[in-house]
Amino acid sequence: MEISISNTSIQTETLKKMPPKILIADDHSMIRKGLKLNIQLSLGYTDIEEVGTCNDLMKELVKKKYSHLILDIILSDGSTLEVIPNIRRVYPDLNILVFSMQPAEIYGEALKQYGINFYLSKSAGDEEMMLVLQKFLLNEAPLRRNDIHHHDNPFKTLAPRELEILHYVLKGIGTKEISETLNLKMNTVSTIKTRIYEKTNAGNIKELIELATLYNVNY
Repeated sequence: MEISISNTSIQTETLKKMPPKILIADDHSMIRKGLKLNIQLSLGYTDIEEVGTCNDLMKELVKKKYSHLILDIILSDGSTLEVIPNIRRVYPDLNILVFSMQPAEIYGEALKQYGINFYLSKSAGDEEMMLVLQKFLLNEAPLRRNDIHHHDNPFKTLAPRELEILHYVLKGIGTKEISETLNLKMNTVSTIKTRIYEKTNAGNIKELIELATLYNVNY
């Protein structure tokens, strides 16, 4: 008698034999260590490393072949939106989950173009958090969410590059410094800044900061 084994079962059994190699990138040590401990105790995975900066993140990815990356949007030395395109290009098979306080309806949608479908809020409850992490680490499909999105959220239409520059604009950093930091031409930065103001209908930096505060866009 033939025994049929589903692809999902094979994948799950393979992962049991070859546990995920996990890298956590967050600028808060307590969050990294708490997340690491939860994964170890609740899911049984122990091959976990941690970093706190974009620079250390890129260095660590070179050192070891990781299967799963859990990262925040904003680290101490910049936004991971700046390095995600490079990560995706150099490590196309790396599974990525964003773990952030930034609104999912803004950043989650933008990051889907990089094949990032797992977006977990740091405010999620323990049960939801472990369920999402388990699905992510087993390479299963993400949960379908029925969140109530702010359809009038002015930041929802921003592209990843626009969100990247928004981070610096909200911090009060000027066009010249942004262009040097991101290695972009000044007129490119100016054009993107203009698009940000147009898409959000903000008349000036004060209004832009007020909107960011209203819609929980941290910087």
